[in-house]
Amino acid sequence: MFVRVASAAVVGIEAAPIDVEVDVGVGLPCCSIVGLADAGVREGRVRIRGALENCGFKLPPRRITVNLAPADLRKDGAAFDVPIAVGMLAAAGVVDPAALEGTLFVGELALDGALRSVRGVLPIAASARSRGVRRIVVPPDNAGEAAVVAGHDVQAPPNLNALVALLRGEPWDAAGARAATAAPPSLASGADLTDVRGQEVPRRALEIAAAGGHNLLFVGPPGAGKTMLAARLPGILPPLGFEEALETTMVYSTAGLLGGSSLVAARPFRAPHHTVSSAGLIGGGPTVRPGEISLAHNGVLFLDELLEFPRHVLEMLRQPLEDRAVTIVRVRRGVTYPADFMLIAALNPCPCGHFGSAIRTCICTAAAITAYRSRLSGPLLDRIDLHVEVPALPYRELALAEAGESSATIRDRVVAARERQQARGARCNARLSSTELRRVAPLDGAGHALMERAAERLGLSARAITRVRRVARTIADLAASAAIATVHLAEALQYRVLDQPTT
Repeated sequence: MFVRVASAAVVGIEAAPIDVEVDVGVGLPCCSIVGLADAGVREGRVRIRGALENCGFKLPPRRITVNLAPADLRKDGAAFDVPIAVGMLAAAGVVDPAALEGTLFVGELALDGALRSVRGVLPIAASARSRGVRRIVVPPDNAGEAAVVAGHDVQAPPNLNALVALLRGEPWDAAGARAATAAPPSLASGADLTDVRGQEVPRRALEIAAAGGHNLLFVGPPGAGKTMLAARLPGILPPLGFEEALETTMVYSTAGLLGGSSLVAARPFRAPHHTVSSAGLIGGGPTVRPGEISLAHNGVLFLDELLEFPRHVLEMLRQPLEDRAVTIVRVRRGVTYPADFMLIAALNPCPCGHFGSAIRTCICTAAAITAYRSRLSGPLLDRIDLHVEVPALPYRELALAEAGESSATIRDRVVAARERQQARGARCNARLSSTELRRVAPLDGAGHALMERAAERLGLSARAITRVRRVARTIADLAASAAIATVHLAEALQYRVLDQPTT
């Protein structure tokens, strides 16, 4: 008997429909799975047979052929266990094949028949809705994320017996199909900028970066507060909109990092260690998973001790910083993940860490400082809008400094600046193209003269000049100014400390 069961495979953060075709025919008892299935899918034969037997279902001693169509798309993981098992039960006459119509199945099976969670259920549910699927059957731990996408019935039977009862129209315990809840898998600590004493210039730079979505680099000695400042950036960013939250959640669902949550409600803050591999940062691996830059989508990627990262890994950031996406190509497929993140990084000014410090003496030579900073390439530095010095403050200044503004107060200004950008019909200032920049941020004669002098003195590239103008547009937005004044350009230019000579 031949049966077709609807399922899906995750490709990037999207899902491709998969038809699980099961045929039980005459021949020696065996089970074959074809259709470009990887080892994890083929191993499902053992899991499925054990689960069926332990739940009291006996397969006929016949030849069973399972085809996963289309055959030119690679299938990996254990998410096809449930649709294959359902297909076998329908082909064996345990359930009516008509009960499978309009239903999509996904999930892994344990040997006792329990349904275990799988990654990528949210994009699968979104794809199912667009195709008009009326019902989706998922494991209980995936019910929350599947329910985020309205438009279909989500069922989450805990085991095969409950699933068979569902398909037969018999009563079963539906407590597993819980509603969606907003609990993000990766959040900032919730620390407040009030904790930061002094450091007015870095605090101001942090506000500008948040208001315009700009990349930011902190340069300062160890212990000056670079990491402390960076950790407080998510607290002043605007809240996630629903569409942003949905897209971010799809990335985490694809990576299998939702951990039972249903919707990412806060902007991610990712801080990988400098020993991270290129696949860990950019994405890849045997099954092509999203990397840290995609996990930071719509949030913040913090690279502490920037120059300790391997140079070839840092250079891989150049294309995603421009395109806001990353495409990973393998032999049989190419996968594109979103990577629209704010980059915030921190580094020491020299090998000993105390160049320019008023507290400790730097022991590095000019040649050593130049060699140290050369680990950060010019093209990558050009893609960072602001690079700001974070000085080491003396004890008296730290002790007597008053508490600064809270994150909530600064966030209100940031949100107001973002609303001005939206009112112009333009994107976030950091994403403005050259054409858009000329439209929303024109310079007067004095502004052009200032930029000409600065470009000659600092040796700014065309990309760096564009980024200075974007930052100036953000400063003007924070000041509720429709036009860019020379004072806005002058402030934007001061956030280019690494363009200054080291001697």
